[in-house]
Amino acid sequence: MSDEGTDVKLHVQNISLSFGGIRALNNVEFKVKRGEIFAVIGPNGAGKTSLINSINGFYHPQQGAIVFDGRDISALPAYERAKIGISRTFQNIALYTNMTALDNLMAARHIHMKSNLLTGALFVGAAKREEVEHRRKVESIIDFLEMENVRKTIVGNLSYGLRKRVELGRALALEPTMLLLDEPMAGMNVEEKEDMARFILDIHERQDMTILLIEHDMGLVMDISHRIVALDFGQKIAEGTPSEIKQDERVIKAYLGQEA
Repeated sequence: MSDEGTDVKLHVQNISLSFGGIRALNNVEFKVKRGEIFAVIGPNGAGKTSLINSINGFYHPQQGAIVFDGRDISALPAYERAKIGISRTFQNIALYTNMTALDNLMAARHIHMKSNLLTGALFVGAAKREEVEHRRKVESIIDFLEMENVRKTIVGNLSYGLRKRVELGRALALEPTMLLLDEPMAGMNVEEKEDMARFILDIHERQDMTILLIEHDMGLVMDISHRIVALDFGQKIAEGTPSEIKQDERVIKAYLGQEA
């Protein structure tokens, strides 16, 4: 059944993923609506990162399908999924640490660049206009994420929180219609978490961005998510609003703890 013409942005259709004899995902099914913040929670080893890797094309499940904007993208490689609007951040920061923050964001624009090798090398005509336009878009992201003071700083010299911000900026530079955030708050102090939460909400509100979020900070998840799916041992054990998830006994047992 197609989701085309509906308010469904992403449909994960009964996907199963195994590595050898280990099943990372088992018949996982859910839909993400356009313009919502959808969270995935679960204890370590629940299959959260395997799920996000399956959505953006790093992994290809042996069963089921990934449907994006009504199109089955299960066979598409990761770079093709980036071209059609799926962008992500990583649990472990994956940046060019010897390049500046600005250059990291410009590197993400490569999928939108149309000039050929010759015109690009000569930097004339259309190539020059294209470069100016890409720079304008990157500078607007730098302003939005309040990174003006570090735009020319080598990423390897930045604090952990600022590196996370650069990575978010790089994901935005791809001009996605859906953003996958893999533990964006991991390793941050309270102030850095508050800043990141503010940026996520601003991205959602200003761009009507659909966001799928994996995060261990349950306070944040409950505060900013519209709906949540909970995984345990690769299986979906619950789905609902934050208030419903808080009261679900399976989630309390598997993740929040018996005393929650």
